[in-house]
Amino acid sequence: MPNWIAISSSKHATNHYLLRKDYSFANDQQVIPILLVELFKLLPYYPLGFIHQDNTYQPVALTGLGDGQNLYLNHDGKWLVPYVPAFLRSHPFRLLTNENNQQILCIHEDHLVDNSQGQPIFDDDGNLAKPVQDTLNFLNECEKNRKVTQAACSALDQAGVIEKWPLQIKQQEGQEPTRVDGLYMISENALNNLNAEIFAGLRSHGALGLAYAQLFSMNQINQLTELAKYHARLKATQQQKANINPEEIFGDDDKISFDNI
Repeated sequence: MPNWIAISSSKHATNHYLLRKDYSFANDQQVIPILLVELFKLLPYYPLGFIHQDNTYQPVALTGLGDGQNLYLNHDGKWLVPYVPAFLRSHPFRLLTNENNQQILCIHEDHLVDNSQGQPIFDDDGNLAKPVQDTLNFLNECEKNRKVTQAACSALDQAGVIEKWPLQIKQQEGQEPTRVDGLYMISENALNNLNAEIFAGLRSHGALGLAYAQLFSMNQINQLTELAKYHARLKATQQQKANINPEEIFGDDDKISFDNI
């Protein structure tokens, strides 16, 4: 587990951690894993799709165009739309699976410090400090929904309605469209032609909501185009600030709460 350290009361009783100040740690993430429970909050802002990994499909929010830049991240590390995917909001903590197939709470090594700075990981009684425990609770709820999400993806896969997404995005007049590889989408034709029994099975797994959300979200491709133009203007003029403050338009939603997913 490179860069991630398993938290232990015996090893880290006196250690502290640095709070996440912004989302700059995600500056090169082109896709963000998502959960079924957050679909309705994602839909207004993100195109959604699937990637294929570990012989299964993972639903994701598309946040870049394959050039190594997360377009939803401002130059100052702030997120540019109100809703931040749950996967990012627990940083610098994450649940990872160890060699015994157990879920363990880990911290990014850059945020683990001695007791002269930061926030305590454990309290005086040797229990996780309340903010850390709250984050662990959040991660556990996310993990429960991740399993539900994975079951929905498996149902869509078995129904044969996931296909490659030949996505090409036109950014500027006179430029060749940007091709985004490695993405998958729902085949609307295949979905519409399922027999009644398989269709009902998808509904029982919560998979229909995921399928339709992905199809509806394709209208948000223009978000990527507009964000790419925004970043291009900043780069071209070497501005430190945008002409407008994105928070005035989009607002801010940065609270770690499963209720806010």
